Amino acid sequence: MIIPSIDLQNGKAVQLVRGEKLAIDAGDPLPIAEEFGRTGEFAVIDLDAAMGVGENRRIMMRLVKRYGCRVGGGIRTPEEARVWLNAGASKVILGTAADRKTLSQLPTDRVIAALDAVDGEVVVEGWKKGTGETVLQRMQDLAGLVDEFFVTFVEREGMQVGIERNRIRKLDLAAGEAKLTIAGGIRSAEEIGWLDARGIDAQVGMALYTHSITVADALAACLRSDRADGLWPTIVADEAGTVLGLAWSDCESLREAISSGMGFYRSRRRGLWRKGLTSGNTQRLLQVALDCDRDAILFRVKQEGGFCHLGTRNCFGDGWSLTSLRSTIESRALGDAGSFSKKLMADEQFWRSKVREEAREFAEADDRENAVHEAADLLFMMTAGLARYGIEWNEVLGELARRGRAVTRRDGSTVGAFAPEDSK
Repeated sequence: MIIPSIDLQNGKAVQLVRGEKLAIDAGDPLPIAEEFGRTGEFAVIDLDAAMGVGENRRIMMRLVKRYGCRVGGGIRTPEEARVWLNAGASKVILGTAADRKTLSQLPTDRVIAALDAVDGEVVVEGWKKGTGETVLQRMQDLAGLVDEFFVTFVEREGMQVGIERNRIRKLDLAAGEAKLTIAGGIRSAEEIGWLDARGIDAQVGMALYTHSITVADALAACLRSDRADGLWPTIVADEAGTVLGLAWSDCESLREAISSGMGFYRSRRRGLWRKGLTSGNTQRLLQVALDCDRDAILFRVKQEGGFCHLGTRNCFGDGWSLTSLRSTIESRALGDAGSFSKKLMADEQFWRSKVREEAREFAEADDRENAVHEAADLLFMMTAGLARYGIEWNEVLGELARRGRAVTRRDGSTVGAFAPEDSK
């Protein structure tokens, strides 16, 4: 798969050639992250911190809390690594600090060892200092301590001169059970597809920023189809994960969907098709994912109105979900003055009092039946609150996922009026 990269200098997304010469100043990294985030995980690298000339901590923290990306650049202690993991980073990338003592203090499955190499020699401190070790030697030394090796061919970085396949085969063999990600020199989607077929990820920067490769092209290079028309089945689900229906994609529709952030598909009858263009039942694309066999796609979307041509929420009957509950509350809030949902949405103090009431009743439920009943009441009030604040369910689920990535656990203690009787 492709791992798009956002390299930061002075708060801006940049691309350097061989880690030295500024080639591209792409400006504000936030809109770049929004597009990259539609296709899953991406990397954020603090070049200033890596080179010891500053840091981009604030903007990196914003990105980590929203997208759960992998982060690197200037992380040189276990304590600093844990800060980023607790903030929600999917993984941390350690270069200079990737030694046995530091790595042994961190969770193996959340750590990537960055092995930046010039002509095969590992370099550290922002690619400025040689170590006298080869990449293969460092892999052997760190075996079992990291989940992934990230090898950058510094002499090819930013050059778009292509990958050295024989060299990569040797690195893949040396990585053993650990995953392998490579960077430096990648110039085509075909190369990314070749790497993916071998279970190797490609971290890409320059080729994306110069538009010689698009993220969609990279994903398409990883996909396969056994259909005569080459289309890929695309499962469409809403922001809470409920399946809405099945559509079809090709490279063109995938490119349009990812670049625009809307629901584009390939209709076998109408050609390139934007969902809702005539019906008004539009989609905002949240995320694209490929299945493990690389022969199907998942689109997670924010669906306005019904997905099915019959007018229903999904193609399997309307069904029910947290998303449809929210839609019901919002539609009833627009109804007559006597609507309970309307009162919840219009009167903040009334809504707050109902949340407290239902939370207490759920906490005091004394059997299974009552617990189910009170949980439903509380969930209704919570959903009304999300609608009041314009918060989507995927934002709440994303926050829970971020907390689940933390490595330092809270003790769960309660204080004051909420403390258990025997602890007061």
